[in-house]
Amino acid sequence: MQKGRDYFIKAIRRSFSSTPSPISQMDQSTRYRYGPALKWNPMVEEYFVKAYGADRFARISTALTCPSCYSCIRVNTLKSTSDTVIEKLLEIFKERGMCNVAVQECIGSVESLKEIKCISKCQYPGLDYVVFIKGSGPHAIHYGDNEGKPLKEVIVSRKCAEAVLRGAQVYVPGVLACSAHVERGDEVVVSVAVEQAGPDGGWGIAMTRGSVLQGSQADPYYFERDGFYIGQATAMMSRAEMFRVSEGVAVDMKERVFRLPSFYDLLEGEIFLQNLPSIITAHALGEWQRINLVDHYALRSNDVIDPQPGERILDMCAAPGGKTTAIANLMKDKGEVVAVDRSHNKVLGIQKLAAEMGLSCISTYKLDALKSVCRGAEFDSLPNTCSAENVQTTRATDVLSTGIDGCDAQLLSQTNFIDLQLKDGRYTSKAELRKRIRQLKNGPGRNHTAGGRVEKSKGFSPNSFDRVLLDAPCSALGLRPRLFAGEETIDSLRRHAKYQRRMFDQAVQLVRPGGVLVYSTCTINPGENESLVRYALDTYEFLSLASQYPKVGGPGLTGSCQLPDGFVEEWLKPGEENLVQRFDPSSDLDTIGFFIAKFSVGLKN
Repeated sequence: MQKGRDYFIKAIRRSFSSTPSPISQMDQSTRYRYGPALKWNPMVEEYFVKAYGADRFARISTALTCPSCYSCIRVNTLKSTSDTVIEKLLEIFKERGMCNVAVQECIGSVESLKEIKCISKCQYPGLDYVVFIKGSGPHAIHYGDNEGKPLKEVIVSRKCAEAVLRGAQVYVPGVLACSAHVERGDEVVVSVAVEQAGPDGGWGIAMTRGSVLQGSQADPYYFERDGFYIGQATAMMSRAEMFRVSEGVAVDMKERVFRLPSFYDLLEGEIFLQNLPSIITAHALGEWQRINLVDHYALRSNDVIDPQPGERILDMCAAPGGKTTAIANLMKDKGEVVAVDRSHNKVLGIQKLAAEMGLSCISTYKLDALKSVCRGAEFDSLPNTCSAENVQTTRATDVLSTGIDGCDAQLLSQTNFIDLQLKDGRYTSKAELRKRIRQLKNGPGRNHTAGGRVEKSKGFSPNSFDRVLLDAPCSALGLRPRLFAGEETIDSLRRHAKYQRRMFDQAVQLVRPGGVLVYSTCTINPGENESLVRYALDTYEFLSLASQYPKVGGPGLTGSCQLPDGFVEEWLKPGEENLVQRFDPSSDLDTIGFFIAKFSVGLKN
């Protein structure tokens, strides 16, 4: 297993992980550069230094401010193959004029893109359906000389900048401020406004959207923007248009600090842009040691097996659907994958992704993970819907008796009365009916703006799933690039951990004896990772850590750590660290920060 991981790391280094290009002195100004320093809450920084050591945490903080040097895409093996996708991507990149750039930066020859391996299949056994696309950076950008005058500039939000660093364009909602007299076609520099500490101890952006930049020190965040310049662009709109319209590309990025291809609307249904650790999480769920119950007191383990048709799998926090569809792919679209999320629009997103990828074994429901277990239910799933066959159609005289005027009555004549009047299988009150009429006239609320129907679930019976994946909501301190981390405090990190334990308590009840439970997060916080594993093993005697395949990540953290308030956080015990996978963003793998733990479920008391 270790030899396979070492070979995989060498392949990553050989294909992608060249030493970052040093920032040259093409631009003599120290202002127009990219060199952010990640800001942390002082107590959180102290905690992480205890956990990782000062040097390692410094490397992690630096790595978090940069995107990975490659993009990772998962091929939908039900529709295509890795070789076919690579050929299509090569043609697309050639059409976009990306051929010469990639050749010069990879090898410096005039060979074809395929020969220089700027696009490559993952070399780890079992992951050949994963394709890497090489990026590059950081690059020095020559912003030009405006004859002593300030350069025209556009300030974008932090979230927008983080997306741009990953290859996206600057869209209108992300623009915060702009220089005066910017017209369509003008060259502009793009900088970032990062949250700053306020007088009340909080963090925020003290800038009015639409502010005019004069290029002087009186501009908002003038000094704070030093080292936060992410590229040069061409304005696609005038300054007035940027703050008048609600959508569209505001500026077209021409020169970027990091050059990564955009996969927006690219080969939809055939590929899915997904982080490598996230793909590996689906594999961890897909193979396990099946536990046979010999009797009430003894257990034994059989060989590792592949997913079989008829198995039932639950993805508890499924949005945006990457892991859900990866699991369905591994199952060859057989069996049943139940995907739930508490957001209406996110469930719709999962449905759309499953349809694009041609997957029919996925069932979606709107459900809060904290209410996943339906106590006393006689059946596994109880969608909160009502069949029209059991309801009589409302008569026009019944509607008119509610006091609705003629205009609304005409609107109702075009509407399904059942959809308006039913609530949990019962007729609603007249006041509720009038409220629904107003919603029909005024449009859906913001939680339902995507449209479409989503089934609600009241939960599932205990022991009703073969496997459960809990990719828990977390502090997300492993996502990259990240330009700000000061919002998290020791208290907020502990609240995340408590929330995850409550969800884990639900997940444990849903896995049948002999099944498997996989827990994962995208954070570097040990309190949400190793500490959760310690809680699980100490609380549930029938749980045990299981080995994972493929094993690509590094070992977990052992020992404990005392928090500033005196609380001692317990982590893994010696011998357990190699049964989990921890992905360090500063390691040679160059991934996001991620954590995976896999539990075998024994006989429950």
